Amino acid sequence: MNTLGSWQLPEELRMLQETTRRFMEREVRPAEATEPHDSWKLPKEKLAPLQKKARELGLWCVQTPAEYGGAGLNLLGQCIVAEESVKCKMGAYIAACGAFGFDPPNIIFSGTRAQIEKYALPSIQKGEKTFVAITEASGGSDPGRAIRTRAEKKGDRYILNGTKIFISGASESSWGVVFARTSGPGREGISAFIVETGKPGLTISPIPVIRSYYPYEMHFDNYEVPAENLLGQEGKGFALAEKWLVHGRVPYAAATIGLGQASLEIAIDWARQRETFGGRLADRQAIQWMLVDSEVELRAARLLVYEAAWKADRGDDIKLDAAIAKVYGTETAGRVVDRCIQVLGGMGVSCEMPLERWYRELRIKRVGEGPSEIMRMLIARHLVGGKSVRA
Repeated sequence: MNTLGSWQLPEELRMLQETTRRFMEREVRPAEATEPHDSWKLPKEKLAPLQKKARELGLWCVQTPAEYGGAGLNLLGQCIVAEESVKCKMGAYIAACGAFGFDPPNIIFSGTRAQIEKYALPSIQKGEKTFVAITEASGGSDPGRAIRTRAEKKGDRYILNGTKIFISGASESSWGVVFARTSGPGREGISAFIVETGKPGLTISPIPVIRSYYPYEMHFDNYEVPAENLLGQEGKGFALAEKWLVHGRVPYAAATIGLGQASLEIAIDWARQRETFGGRLADRQAIQWMLVDSEVELRAARLLVYEAAWKADRGDDIKLDAAIAKVYGTETAGRVVDRCIQVLGGMGVSCEMPLERWYRELRIKRVGEGPSEIMRMLIARHLVGGKSVRA
């Protein structure tokens, strides 16, 4: 098997890359072509055949272990799929608007067999969304200290009170994982709970943002959670979340690189065809340098992502590598799409092209899964602080 040291993906991952690319080109992009520019989901009659095909191709719920019905890809494989699956109009939305199914948060697999069978397996089989609720208004970038939602045990249940914000998929999910404080300050006082929606004491409201689909606010008012829905041990919830948070940054960065690459390909085609003042845009040095800088930065970002994933698959601690990949990948993609819009001029910001939508999506990516400033803080802590890098 080839290793990353040979600067070539293993053959099985190249095959996965090509399979995902063909699926997007032949199935997903034609299905979404007639949908409105800012739509973020496909109608069931279009989505169902795509999901059936994804299952057949082994692209269903790529992060979920095979024993539970998913593809069970390692982190590098997940990055390959993430990069290719965003190359469509709705691409910045999770897994090409549901064509690949929706992975439940992998921390559910740290739960009991009964929890997995009751919650995870039906969601995987049906391709239903789930959510993870960590962020609060008191400070989303430091969840270990900022979580103020409380869970007080009373008899055979916990009573939740508090508010979560910017929770993706909350209104479309039947269940998710909520992190709440069960004891004193710090990470050690946080527990994880499986929470069902549609029950008394829970209000879900959209939070309008610049992209085409909205996250939600979740307000808990004496919401009752059965004690058997405690995930793992009380006070050990954040330890469950840490690996999920760190590893999630890597395919997250890979997806932004995919959007940057797709944008660059559009800009190159445009520059080759567009003529101004008697010559092609592609022959003008100002345009060439924008394209060149974009290609160089995308290659560098991709290798940082691949290296982080490769290390994770070897079993290494990748807190530092994931932070580097996330900050550089998301910022690179934002710069690339901005340049590509400039190359296309007025067409770049029109709704006839996907670039303006991708631009809005990518602006969020520098905030989600840990803002760039927090990633830099983690990296600096490793370089000069003499401390371990934490999520």
